[in-house]
Amino acid sequence: MSRIGKKPIEIPPNTKVEVKEQTVHIEGPKGKLSWTVPAPVTVAVNEGKLLTTTTQRDRTGKSRWGLSRSLLANMIKGVNEGYSKQLLVEGVGFRAAVQGANLNLTLGYSHPISFPIPQTIKITVADTADKKPLITVEGCDKQQVGEVAARIRRFYKPEPYKGKGIRYVGEHVRRKAGKTVTTGG
Repeated sequence: MSRIGKKPIEIPPNTKVEVKEQTVHIEGPKGKLSWTVPAPVTVAVNEGKLLTTTTQRDRTGKSRWGLSRSLLANMIKGVNEGYSKQLLVEGVGFRAAVQGANLNLTLGYSHPISFPIPQTIKITVADTADKKPLITVEGCDKQQVGEVAARIRRFYKPEPYKGKGIRYVGEHVRRKAGKTVTTGG
């Protein structure tokens, strides 16, 4: 038995859950999400709880059962509380700004980078105490928030010598020593 899969998911009072065959629609204060559950797993709403079961008791069935329960729990949390990731832009002259439906980044390249913001994602830029841009990516879909944050980080990953680049808040970048000069004697 899947220990994760058999746990019921509490449905908050301000959340609407609808199950049609294998598709689950969840609506809450932060947005709407829907997902089609894989074949051996079935979903049912019972007394304010979302229950998942499986008919296939082999390794694949059990793993899909636990995965389905985790994804549904993430969806319920997302439509009620939302998810966010924060990115810190570090480097001399590195800038970030939201203009319309685009995130504009100046990262030391010969051209500025314009990143189109998806419809379901909200991006804000604020300055930290030491004047470094802090990008906040927010949304109700955990997977999409993580994907957008990773795509923004990919424009200039933190480099190990000077530490310049885009990094997650709290991410530790391992620094390397630069070249050493020895004098001949």
